Amino acid sequence: MIKINELEKKYGRKKVIDKISLEIPKGKITSIIGPNGAGKSTLLGMISRTIERNGGSVLIDEVDVKDWENNELAKHLGILKQSDSVNVRITIEDLVGFGRYPYSEGRLTEEDRKIIDRSIGYMDLESIRLAYLDELSGGQRQRAYIASILAQDTEYILLDEPLNNLDMKYASEFLKILRQLVDDLKKTIVIVIHDINFAACYSDFIVLLKEGKLAKMGTVREIMDARVLEDIYDMPFNVLEVDGKLICAYY
Repeated sequence: MIKINELEKKYGRKKVIDKISLEIPKGKITSIIGPNGAGKSTLLGMISRTIERNGGSVLIDEVDVKDWENNELAKHLGILKQSDSVNVRITIEDLVGFGRYPYSEGRLTEEDRKIIDRSIGYMDLESIRLAYLDELSGGQRQRAYIASILAQDTEYILLDEPLNNLDMKYASEFLKILRQLVDDLKKTIVIVIHDINFAACYSDFIVLLKEGKLAKMGTVREIMDARVLEDIYDMPFNVLEVDGKLICAYY
């Protein structure tokens, strides 16, 4: 479990994360949503230790992230950030191989290669495993990055707005894959996402941030309430149930 206690982040005098405390359960998808500037990516960055905190703690399996050795943390925590991109021309197979670095440090064993093959196959990339990343569609590229995280073999996966630059079809397919990782492989996924309806359709829990503060955390049904959303986004909402899924219209 990831436990966050009194977490703070300041830039100068401005608090961008203001004493947030919450617990992220294992084996679930937890989405972090909220208006622009709410602190979503900053919160995720402090969980992953890529952004320094000014106060509070982040515990992963009861150990503060600041106390993990880099390689050991990389065996527990996989991260896909908005800015993740590979500037050298490499294949899917090579990218996925990077996921084994915390274990092999560049000297791949037979076991590493089996895990690489399994990860590529799981993401349905076998037929294009030797294709270069710059030859892929946005959806294929995102699947390749997830395959790399799968090869890293972490229980926890953090994703910062992975749907950016994906159209609706690819975004939906990508979230179905994340749902499968949780349901089949028991991964714990935390995702920063803008689209409320995508969050509602594929998440188990939703964290709502506003102005750097935790406004509410709960199940999809607890969060998908017009009054709750209107208070966060300062605009009218209408929440409907369609085929057992809650969706919202905003105008």
